[in-house]
Amino acid sequence: MKNNIEFKRLKEIEKSNIIDLMNNTLVRRQMPLLRGDFSELDCDTFVTSKEELWKEHGFGPWAFVVNNKFAGWGGIQPDNGEADLALVLHPDYWGIGKVLYEKIIEKAFDELGLNTVQVLFPPSRTRIKGLLSLGFVKDKEVEIGNEQFIRYVLHKPEKD
Repeated sequence: MKNNIEFKRLKEIEKSNIIDLMNNTLVRRQMPLLRGDFSELDCDTFVTSKEELWKEHGFGPWAFVVNNKFAGWGGIQPDNGEADLALVLHPDYWGIGKVLYEKIIEKAFDELGLNTVQVLFPPSRTRIKGLLSLGFVKDKEVEIGNEQFIRYVLHKPEKD
């Protein structure tokens, strides 16, 4: 069966679905800046901040809806002059990450006209072969919210 994938705004998603995702133990393991329970207030603040990115920059993260079910969120979001790629999926949807990634990268390079995108991984995330095989290269270590991250960068491919 082919998956029906929609990119929606986070404000269109039922709050309880976002809260459940952000409180999922397996998801939280990959997000060291997410501390304590993710409450309804946290959700409101989160969605509002992501909507502000859309207002200010004309782009921001989406909600991913697969076969009419919320699968996660991510996309391209501005981050201190850089374009940050995020992909936060419920474990039930981890297998669809590559398809979503390809759609996001197409939007980043073709629609938004970006030349680079970055991802920030905590050092505890050691399974990076997939990331490197996509063309990302290790750039530097950065500190955000008293947590260390490794920055990987992908450059827009040259067109023949």
